[in-house]
Amino acid sequence: MTAPAPPVTWPDGRRAAACFTFDVDGESAVLSTHPQAASRMSVMSHQAYGPLVGVPRLLDLLERHSVRATFFVPGFTAHRYPDVVRAIAAAGHEIGHHGYLHEPLIDVEPDAEAAILDRGLDALAEVAGVRPAGYRAPMWELTFHSPALLHERGFQYDSSLMDADHPYLLDVGDGRRTLVEIPVHWALDDWEQYCYIPDIAGTGLMRAPDDMLRTWTAELDAMTDAGGCFVLTNHPFLTGRPARARALDQLIRHAAGRPDLWVTTLADVAAHIASLPDPRPRTITRPDPGAPR
Repeated sequence: MTAPAPPVTWPDGRRAAACFTFDVDGESAVLSTHPQAASRMSVMSHQAYGPLVGVPRLLDLLERHSVRATFFVPGFTAHRYPDVVRAIAAAGHEIGHHGYLHEPLIDVEPDAEAAILDRGLDALAEVAGVRPAGYRAPMWELTFHSPALLHERGFQYDSSLMDADHPYLLDVGDGRRTLVEIPVHWALDDWEQYCYIPDIAGTGLMRAPDDMLRTWTAELDAMTDAGGCFVLTNHPFLTGRPARARALDQLIRHAAGRPDLWVTTLADVAAHIASLPDPRPRTITRPDPGAPR
């Protein structure tokens, strides 16, 4: 692996960037790993809350603050809730690719991963007429062949890795072709904080929204001091609930009120990173646990 990602010069003298992102998983997040849950009406209703209630509430929240966000949408969600996905696009938000059925990619071969990418692309084009610039791997499980597959399909960026505070150019195979990587982290994901589904996810310990507001505000301010890119990942079936949405509202108000912070979409961040002079792509290689020390 090359040296750590270098600091970024942000537009208009801003100190850092902040992006609010939403994974509109709906039922796909459960069905991808627990297909038998399709017969569990209560579990399916828990997931459906996201598209049916959470997304409209979050769209209203974002409109109040004049903030554009990035929504990652599995193809299955687009097919099941086409009007919801069209409403996201009509509100001016970015739509990104998030698999078809939120498929885990661990040990998935390149041909199978390519088929998933293409199926998701077809669904988003059919339903919303969009060709996404960005990708987020389901469960943030990118494979070592994912970057090349994404580049072949014209993606401009990925947001699945966790090795930097600053976005960077990622070498996708030959040192000349690149993809912008915009890092994420589990501490900035509401799944670990809020999600509980019996026999499927979580431990039953759910954090209070006020706790998460303090945690995420501290992360936002610290990332701003570091000159990096704060990327919050929320799920409408979780953070779309009233008290949690209220806490998110306060966080967005805080971010939007900082004149030194560029609050924008991941696509805008990716375009800025790609435009910087003399970019040096980073090469990430697969470690060999059997190699001599």
